[in-house]
Amino acid sequence: MTVLFYTILTLSVLGILSAVILYFVASKFKVEEDPRIDEVEKMLPGANCGGCGFAGCRGMADALVKQEDISTLYCPVGGADSMKSVASYLGKVAPEKEPMVATVRCGGVCAKRPRTNEYNGSKSCAVVASFYVGETACAYGCLGYGDCAEACAFDAIKINPETGIVEIEPDKCTACGACVKACPKHVIELRKKWVKNRAVYVSCVSKDNGAVTMKACKAGCIGCGKCAKVCAFDAITIEGGLAYIDSQKCKLCRKCVNECPTGAIALKGMEPLPKEPKAPAAKPAEKVVEPKAEVNKESVNEQK
Repeated sequence: MTVLFYTILTLSVLGILSAVILYFVASKFKVEEDPRIDEVEKMLPGANCGGCGFAGCRGMADALVKQEDISTLYCPVGGADSMKSVASYLGKVAPEKEPMVATVRCGGVCAKRPRTNEYNGSKSCAVVASFYVGETACAYGCLGYGDCAEACAFDAIKINPETGIVEIEPDKCTACGACVKACPKHVIELRKKWVKNRAVYVSCVSKDNGAVTMKACKAGCIGCGKCAKVCAFDAITIEGGLAYIDSQKCKLCRKCVNECPTGAIALKGMEPLPKEPKAPAAKPAEKVVEPKAEVNKESVNEQK
């Protein structure tokens, strides 16, 4: 009984001494944290998606409070409204950015990009891209295994079983950029979000020349430059045999859509312009044969 008593007493004393030591250590090395960080964190959406460049909303809140200039900080999920609330609370100037939306730049649906082989390995885009071009002849197109869909925390990406390509729901997309990072083929891009989800963009990222691209995908860009010639706003550039439409310059005039011979320019949220009828070819002018003047035989005889 005595042994048990001393054992309990010893453990109690050690526990008290440990608590006292921990208390003084915590007091000594205590880090004072600005209480505004908690308030700013509450103003953020709490998605912890990493779209702002930080691991979570706590890191973003800490940076917003500690940095005097927050013009380089932006929460894509909360958007302009969230940033204005934070800036108003902190007495700082909020950065202004246009809303963005993730866009899949691949039009190689099954009908346009036929399968040349069958893959039976791990259903992961990252795994496939590391050693294999995919089930088609195009080495640049969407693989369709859904790594981007798994990375999306907002259920904005689905795989279309009919086309074999991922599709993004613009109303759900927050432009966090998680899908952009997850795509090993780099076919997903953050682009300017238009009113009513309208968009015009080149749905191809192939860097092959036109002949090779057309063999692999009938909807690929061949770099012909016809779209750039009809653009009145200098929004289209051709580089490396691939056309690109700058969403900041594009005015959605849609003239380029009709000019593209392969249909590589995608049109969303709008109807295409009516195609102008081709002028009929001019017929060659007919030769006019003048009738010969009749000769009066009687007058000829009189002259003789």
